Amino acid sequence: MEPKSTIFLVLLLSSTILQSSSANPNRSELDRFIESSCQTTRYPSLCVHTLSAYATTIRQNNDQDLAQTALTISLARARAVAIFIAKLTKETQSFKRREYLAIKDCNEVLSNSVDRLAQSVKELGRAGHAVASEDFMWKMSNVQTWVSAALTDETTCLDGFSGRAMEGKVKRLVRFKVVHVAQVTSNALALVNQFAEKRSVKIP
Repeated sequence: MEPKSTIFLVLLLSSTILQSSSANPNRSELDRFIESSCQTTRYPSLCVHTLSAYATTIRQNNDQDLAQTALTISLARARAVAIFIAKLTKETQSFKRREYLAIKDCNEVLSNSVDRLAQSVKELGRAGHAVASEDFMWKMSNVQTWVSAALTDETTCLDGFSGRAMEGKVKRLVRFKVVHVAQVTSNALALVNQFAEKRSVKIP
């Protein structure tokens, strides 16, 4: 390659890199905000991985956006797993009696979990518009209570598959899906708590 062609190629690549970095100059700051906030969660790596995929919905240094996004993701994934478990309850001939009963119980508690997470998403949105401290804290208390209950529901589902008698493909499959949802919900709760703490200081 001739020297002039080499210089042109270098300049072209440099220009492309500069344009790419200037297209979203705050992305690195947003990444740092997400990473820093996720350090308060129980599963920080999962938190960063999950939220980074939805970074376009999060404003810089906005704890409500972060909590709202985390809760919305938790709801979507809980809903998907609940649908999967509900389908398993229709396969009555495919499982041992104890497995079927565990699946049936899991279906019920995951349905409750989905309902509570859905309530939480709506209430968190209303809390963000609260002007008075009492109103804000009341709404956030509701959110925290419902998300905690949703997490308990998810854990209760797993309890039904405990013990050696339940070892097998069904337990591994259900556990894999529900554990993931429980971890995402746990992270969402931590970010909700973080938002509540920071915002309560600012509201008179």
